[in-house]
Amino acid sequence: MRITGNPPISTVQGKGGKKRTGSGGDGFFLTSDSESTSVSTTSSASGLGGIDALLALQEVEVQPDNRDIAGKRGHSLLDALDALKADLLAGLVQDGRLESMASTLRDRAPSGDDQLDSVIDEIELRVRVELAKLGKFDE
Repeated sequence: MRITGNPPISTVQGKGGKKRTGSGGDGFFLTSDSESTSVSTTSSASGLGGIDALLALQEVEVQPDNRDIAGKRGHSLLDALDALKADLLAGLVQDGRLESMASTLRDRAPSGDDQLDSVIDEIELRVRVELAKLGKFDE
């Protein structure tokens, strides 16, 4: 099972931000006799709209680093474990799936992040246990 901790990004705010005043006269009043000065406001992102921003983001090319590669490898191992679980429930385990899981275990590169590496180690341990139960782990 894959768990991601990324909350959705939303710029929509609810109705909770508005304050309602009652009919009582407790509000703030300006008691100055001087002329009011006009204040001009500027918008910080007036040049970039919704679609323009998305198109600009698509143009940016990001090269994957070691963390990204290790994360994708961990996700692929978790997906393989889910597929193995489905195969076990169906009563038929595909040998090709077991071979690809074993070959993925051999292709390990450290990510440089100790916490990510410890999570990947735990995923690999689970894959090794499942392969050993089926007689396919030979290291």
